[in-house]
Amino acid sequence: MIKFYSRQRTMPLIDMRQMAGSSPPSVFVGRYGYPKVDIGPLLPPEFGDTAIMDRPEMWGGKTIDDIVDFRFRLVRGKYRIDATDFARYGRVVDDVQELALAARPVDVEASFAQRPSGRIVLDDEVQPFGPSARMESLTVGNGRFERNLERSFYDTDMKAADAVVQAYRNGTLISEIEKAFSVGTMGIKRNRRFVPTRWSITAVDDIIGKDLLRTTKHYETIDDFRIYQWEALDNRWIVMLMPCTWRFELIEAWYPNTTWNPMGKTIDIISDCEFFEGRTEYAHIGGCYYASRMAVNELLIKERRTAGAVIMREAHPGYVMPVGVWNVRENVRAALKTEPFHYESLDRALDHVDRVMDIKRRTWIHHSGVMRDWIIQRRIEDYY
Repeated sequence: MIKFYSRQRTMPLIDMRQMAGSSPPSVFVGRYGYPKVDIGPLLPPEFGDTAIMDRPEMWGGKTIDDIVDFRFRLVRGKYRIDATDFARYGRVVDDVQELALAARPVDVEASFAQRPSGRIVLDDEVQPFGPSARMESLTVGNGRFERNLERSFYDTDMKAADAVVQAYRNGTLISEIEKAFSVGTMGIKRNRRFVPTRWSITAVDDIIGKDLLRTTKHYETIDDFRIYQWEALDNRWIVMLMPCTWRFELIEAWYPNTTWNPMGKTIDIISDCEFFEGRTEYAHIGGCYYASRMAVNELLIKERRTAGAVIMREAHPGYVMPVGVWNVRENVRAALKTEPFHYESLDRALDHVDRVMDIKRRTWIHHSGVMRDWIIQRRIEDYY
């Protein structure tokens, strides 16, 4: 129904083969058929400051209806390229790259082969977006490049991971870095590729998170158990920090009638974890794991401390559609900005979890590698 009403408001504005508007700026790189993929701009049929339509850092406090409205007003133009040999496609590729590097909304004109159509794509990695159509032409107005992304674009000897980290350290938003990373504007020149948007989001979170972790791993541990709590979009969050060396876990509980458990009769619970040595396999929870790990390490770097971290998430039925990895990253960030509750033991911290969450400690522990290790594994301090 959210999709239907948003579509009803938007379709009269985009029922045409030519469109002009201010892109947030926003681009999308598909993944189906890789390396032959569709690339193109996302543009609304309106001019002005449209930045909020593609800047998740600004979506705190917004409802799912608000977010779908932002996204459904963005029409996706599609142009097929070879992601590994994009230079031969000329001006279209240049325009998409320039758009991804822009610091502010840019005026764009596009001509489509047919009127835009389609549906909202439901994906827990990528924000929803609206109708699409294959492009016949594209014109991008002049825009000023974001200064850090411009530097890495012209530095063709800098590795992509170094470019991501440098831009992040110098204050570039993660959502901006992801776009630049996806359109082949980072890395050593001969290695540059277009990267599907879904992959680029996780890659950037992983690169930044690992860079932070290289430092935080070697700090002194925190002194007690901390509980941070947060609620948004009918998702309930607990971030528990433990006074020990680095370990990390994300546990997600999807209630019946939510997107990833639509027909279930019971709560679906999935988890992934790592200990001090890190992971060797991709987390099956997906990009949410790397986004939340990065957010925890932002706090640890700020405090110059290390800790174990267990994130517990309850996705309740009001969370009717996934809105993207940003939801995890930004809500964990928001939780960690609140004043934590302090406890002297895991048992007392779990008393707090029992008070706040519908799911009780026994179930969380059953699905947790980190908490079970804490309970079972003996430590030197146990013998003091």
